[in-house]
Amino acid sequence: MDMKKRIHLELRNRTPSDVKELVLDNCRSNEGKIEGLTDEFEELEFLSTINVGLTTVAHLPKLNKLKKLELSDNRISGGLEVLAAKCPNLTHLNLSGNKIKDLSTIEPLKELGTLKSLDLFNCEVTNLNEYRDNVFKLLPQLTYLDGYDKDDKEAPDSDTEVYAEGLDDDEDDEDALIVRKLRVLVNNDQIYFFVFSLMTADIEQTTGVKL
Repeated sequence: MDMKKRIHLELRNRTPSDVKELVLDNCRSNEGKIEGLTDEFEELEFLSTINVGLTTVAHLPKLNKLKKLELSDNRISGGLEVLAAKCPNLTHLNLSGNKIKDLSTIEPLKELGTLKSLDLFNCEVTNLNEYRDNVFKLLPQLTYLDGYDKDDKEAPDSDTEVYAEGLDDDEDDEDALIVRKLRVLVNNDQIYFFVFSLMTADIEQTTGVKL
């Protein structure tokens, strides 16, 4: 499914200005570009475009309220300087699994003064000597890099869920909250334990046998 059609489906009879969370994972981008997303999504706080074939974020619209941007498993190799102008209040950015090879590529992120968490798992840049120390020096506003702070302390769940807590009450219905918590678990490599727990609970309920 192409990105424009996916956005239309995700709207579900809502106007773009009503949307605070938009998930476009695994759809098809057009020539590696974001399409169908406009500055009419003025209230958008969470955008996920995982594995959509992006090579650039140049066509990202102005999204002043965007806090969390998921761009993992794409083919982005540069052009990050546009993010400061288009998403000035970004706090969490996931670039894992992209074609980022050197520190100069992420240097423009220093203009994102509110950026608190950056993920670069499975990018070539992580193989550089003293990678973590150099990224924290380059981006002093960061608290967490790849889920850990500069003292190698893991980001607490309360921090990774800060986006969910920041949404208005009318968006915090049960289904939306479950989806957001699942994303938090995925980002913290806890999904396997979570799925195992669900399977165990289902078996116990069905058989009456305590596992």
